[in-house]
Amino acid sequence: MITHRGLSPTRHVLANGLTVLAKETRTTPAVTIYAGFHAGTAYDPPACDGLAFFVSKTLDRGTASRTADQIAEELDSRGVTLSISVNRHAMWLVCTCLTEDFDHVLSLMGDIAMQPVFPAAEVETRRGEIVTLLRQDQDNPATVAMETLMRTLYGETHPYGRRMRGTLESVERMTRNDLQQFHARRFAPQAMSIALVGDLAPDRAVAVTESVFGGWQKAPPEDVVVNGAPPANGRRVQVLPMMNKAQADVAYGFTTIRRQDPQYYAYWLMNNILGQYALGGRLGDSIRERQGMAYYTFSSLDASLGPGPLIVRAGVSPANVERAVASIDEELAKLAAEGPTDRELAESKQYLTGSMPRTLETNAGIATFLQTAELFGLGLDYDLRQASLLGEVTLEQVHAAARAVLDPARAAVVVAGPYSGSLQ
Repeated sequence: MITHRGLSPTRHVLANGLTVLAKETRTTPAVTIYAGFHAGTAYDPPACDGLAFFVSKTLDRGTASRTADQIAEELDSRGVTLSISVNRHAMWLVCTCLTEDFDHVLSLMGDIAMQPVFPAAEVETRRGEIVTLLRQDQDNPATVAMETLMRTLYGETHPYGRRMRGTLESVERMTRNDLQQFHARRFAPQAMSIALVGDLAPDRAVAVTESVFGGWQKAPPEDVVVNGAPPANGRRVQVLPMMNKAQADVAYGFTTIRRQDPQYYAYWLMNNILGQYALGGRLGDSIRERQGMAYYTFSSLDASLGPGPLIVRAGVSPANVERAVASIDEELAKLAAEGPTDRELAESKQYLTGSMPRTLETNAGIATFLQTAELFGLGLDYDLRQASLLGEVTLEQVHAAARAVLDPARAAVVVAGPYSGSLQ
């Protein structure tokens, strides 16, 4: 086992390749179980957009030894809610249970993860629910704008450009066998990490995990490398009229870098200055506070295993669409040309450094932090190094990040809602 000071988690790799991350806390007599698999939507096969999402909705609907009702009863009787979610790169099974129930709950989660059977009736029920979600997405300007932006930035065949929930056509086409094959390909001990945080000694955490998963033997899944996006040759603007809506949603973005890129901390600070710090960074101060044009506005940086996007979002009155987009252009161009101020850099460093301890106040927060560090190979001592990594970033490095990305002439801009004008 390898242990560090600070948060002091323990990391142990079982003989079959499964990684156990354990952190003992004594605040409550409970344990958070946070299991992850390299089984996100980036691994959807061609023409099967939404398959990982479909699997996430059906994984716990029956195993070789338990029906869906039996699984629900076992969880309910212990006051446990199991959530299953999926993003581009991982599928997560998360719950919190009393320490006294840990062995049984982990065994149940192991059964769900290793031996799902995807009963035909449950598959059809979940298919109907997903179709409903997709139709709701089609009627939501914010979702329409975001999905269109990602396709514009990455292309329809890139893992980041495909719809995470799929399409009506792809979901209707999927079979129970597709779900089984995805599980067979992507679920394996070598592609699994489990964070166990709470009133549980690390040695016992490892021992119980070994008893549940140690006999699981499978060939490792195929590694998938997410390539960069096609280069942006100019500004790309799309207007998607949805005239029965009250608000127009703007999604405006660029592709950036991978999470493991050494420049990440400069990009993180740049994004914070642009659209996150205080009342929403420069964007919030200008567009919402001073001009009063937006119901909301912010920016986000999603650097991941592949080169992720930097996205600006805004919700505005249809009458303010042109002015809001022009103001976004102006703020981005200004930051790229002039860079941040000394005060902005200092306050953003303080804000990001100070926010980390708050994320580690709960067992779930610690488990999420450990899984993020594991996914991106940040190391067990990342909680100790993050402040210095941010502190070492210079004003010029943040300015360089802004110059590299924030060029309105290369932006992708999508507007969805009750607006049918033309944008430049």
